[in-house]
Amino acid sequence: MKSSTYIRAIAASTALAFAAPVWAQVNETYYTGNGSIQVETVASGFGQPWGMVQLPDDTWLVTEKEGNLLLIGADGAPSEPISGAPEVDARGQGGLLDVALDPAFDENRLIYLSFAEPGPDGTNSTAVFKARLSDDGTALEEGEVIFSQQPKLPSTAHYGSRLVFDNDGLLYVTLGERSDAEFRGQAQDLDSHLGKVVRINTDGSVPEDNPFVDQAEALPEIFSYGNRNVQAAALNPETGVLWEIEHGPRGGDELNIIEAGNNYGWPLVTEGVEYSGDPINEGEATMEGVTDAILTWTPVIAPSGMIFYQGDAFPDWQGDIFVGGLASTALVHVAVDGDTATEEARYLEDLGLRIRDVAEGSDGSIYVLTDEANGQILRISPAD
Repeated sequence: MKSSTYIRAIAASTALAFAAPVWAQVNETYYTGNGSIQVETVASGFGQPWGMVQLPDDTWLVTEKEGNLLLIGADGAPSEPISGAPEVDARGQGGLLDVALDPAFDENRLIYLSFAEPGPDGTNSTAVFKARLSDDGTALEEGEVIFSQQPKLPSTAHYGSRLVFDNDGLLYVTLGERSDAEFRGQAQDLDSHLGKVVRINTDGSVPEDNPFVDQAEALPEIFSYGNRNVQAAALNPETGVLWEIEHGPRGGDELNIIEAGNNYGWPLVTEGVEYSGDPINEGEATMEGVTDAILTWTPVIAPSGMIFYQGDAFPDWQGDIFVGGLASTALVHVAVDGDTATEEARYLEDLGLRIRDVAEGSDGSIYVLTDEANGQILRISPAD
């Protein structure tokens, strides 16, 4: 992988701001090598936020891991928690996670939430909750769980949980392998949802053309398998195909193009190693019958949140990927050319903020959500 181009602050005062506490409001200008960008806080005060989505009236919905769904007004002020959200298991990496709008939200006001669903005896699993957002934005109505990952396990890590709609209105849900070495092999098993990307209809039923619907003992929701912990996913607007970026272990974050029925290798194939430094399985980086990643990162960026940029604010960036980095504390810019991808740059890393989600706003700006005890929404726009 080519070395990254890192942005630099264009004013000495910016360097002083990097030493400020994480709750400080951001208002900085950076030179990117292709013009300057302005980065500013537009909302703050969130407790470990995880997902965000912009509504048609330009307000935002933001999830907090502990279980709150908030509506963010034009003034940046969060509402009281919206009532009717599902009960969550907020231990470890669990909680209320991603949020997505129904493709017909303008007509039906339906939203979808992924979350860690409590089970018996301390178990849990990733689930998807569907509800109608009330007209005044204060409540979720007619809520129901439309999907629940099986099996439920006594783990508090690796939930996956990104929600992406395709051009046919079908919902992709990314599901982690739940971390523990005892469970990870199930990423290769078609009778388990662990380590999979699933595809469902908006009522939770299974599309007739899912790749394993006619295979005995396979779970019909499965679309791809051999995935690790996918927390970044977006639909390629040129092809209509899902791309995802999944966490590797110690090394080996992967950008994958997801095709129906394909095996992406985990835990048989990886460029990473155990956190102890020991090899995983035989340390294979490729294998017959396994679809290779088109880009990998070692050291990891710890990907979370992803867009294909389509706006007019940054015309030179159209079609490129922007992904949040947790460990890298960066917004990572990936240039895309057909089915190839190359890291182009990293932005914001010197702020030291974990970037949990990324969205494109109606104004063409890029918005990022920081995963902090006092999280913020930052807007990235062209500098004047």
